[in-house]
Amino acid sequence: MKKMKFPSAQTVLLIIATFVSVLTWCIPSGQYERLAYNEENNSFLKTDKEHSVVLEATQKTLDDLQVNIPLEKFTSGAIYKAISIPGTYQKLEAKPQGVIELILSPLKGIIAVADIIILVLFIGGLVAIVNFTGAFEAGITRLSKLLEGKEYILIIAVTSLIALGGTSFGLGEETIAFYPILVPIFIAAKYDALVALASIYVGTSIGTMISTTNPFSTIIASNSAGISWTTGIEGRIIMLFISLIICILYIIRYAQKVKKDPSKSIIFDQKESIEKIFTFQESSETIHFNFRLKLVLFIFALCFVVMVYGVISLDWWFLEMTGVFFVGAVLIGFLCRINETIFVNTFIKGASELLSVAFIIGLARGVTILMEDGLISDTLLYYASSFTDGMNKGLFINAIMFVYSGLAFFIPSSSGMAVLTMPIMSPLADTVSLGREHIVNAYLLGIGLFNFINPTGLVLASLAMIKVGYDKWLKFIIPLVLILIGTSMIFLTISVYL
Repeated sequence: MKKMKFPSAQTVLLIIATFVSVLTWCIPSGQYERLAYNEENNSFLKTDKEHSVVLEATQKTLDDLQVNIPLEKFTSGAIYKAISIPGTYQKLEAKPQGVIELILSPLKGIIAVADIIILVLFIGGLVAIVNFTGAFEAGITRLSKLLEGKEYILIIAVTSLIALGGTSFGLGEETIAFYPILVPIFIAAKYDALVALASIYVGTSIGTMISTTNPFSTIIASNSAGISWTTGIEGRIIMLFISLIICILYIIRYAQKVKKDPSKSIIFDQKESIEKIFTFQESSETIHFNFRLKLVLFIFALCFVVMVYGVISLDWWFLEMTGVFFVGAVLIGFLCRINETIFVNTFIKGASELLSVAFIIGLARGVTILMEDGLISDTLLYYASSFTDGMNKGLFINAIMFVYSGLAFFIPSSSGMAVLTMPIMSPLADTVSLGREHIVNAYLLGIGLFNFINPTGLVLASLAMIKVGYDKWLKFIIPLVLILIGTSMIFLTISVYL
């Protein structure tokens, strides 16, 4: 009997979309009223499903609405999305998502994340151009010789640097660009592609899970809870340090086992096919790492530096980031005097190789659209906020963490989760005499832990980059997630009693 194969990432997402569509027939529709600040006329706009009301932008308005957030959090731009208003949940007429909505959801998702998809395709084009020049091959050969016997430094450096990006400015979707470059390096170091995936994905996940200055999670969540984002930062820094060490040791342990005996690799059955994609073909000529190729890699690396600077300092987003990679590809084409026809064909071929990744990102967004259109997210939030009644501090804060892990499936956006849930969840801390920073910590850890395996997040797109199945990722990552769950529970419990 032929062994059943685990479905592809695209099929997994379509199955999840079908499941969510069924849920919209089972879970009552409902919604909180929303409050948004209008900078142009210095006013608040309060909306429900049918009406909108303009209110004065004053602290009294916020107090009357029981929104315990200082006015300056809105006027300064710290809270830039509409928040949920506590105590305003209302059941609405059911909006079940039927067959037509299910069919259209992937298409709506692709349209909604068109900017991310274009970024991914242009990254593929740039990588193909750099590959064409031979710069990657020459650079990786040189790096392999330099790191011989000390390959574990790769794991430490990559995981730490990406975690730093995640905790500081929310490095996430941008890491898609790193796989085509780093996977060949890890394979050259005698590791498997899963070690490269782990170093990148675990790095960004642990960084965003325990954010320090990340504006898309810690800062917006703290602002939405009505507290300063620096409140509780000392504990988060300690937790980040401990968790990062745990992750690095976990990856190194697996990597060393694979290096010693390749058959121990979880993806050993894919070893040849993956290495065929990511290992450069042997040739009788060795590509010399000359000045021109060094300059190519410098321009390539500079693209990422400019991208990071633009995101942090210039409020760039996906469109501007895409422009950086496009300019980088053109500059390299001129530098290496690549024929115009060859340049265009190579760029398009590189982009097409990431088309499956782009579709996965769109399909995942389509699942979220189904939930939004079905009006079930707020219902889940309403019942989740009532779940913790009567609990003691330690049990309460851990329950909040697990509630956030559950909600993360339905609201995968960290900033969206913050503005929708914090005005509702953070006042619960007052009922058990806790500072609201503990709710922020539970929010970070809850969604961060689920992010390691969240199929509606970035994991399936990342897996598609290296052609590894979701089932094999789960086999690798679940033990680490369990360790991190235990560590998080200890951290939260100790913090509420200190």
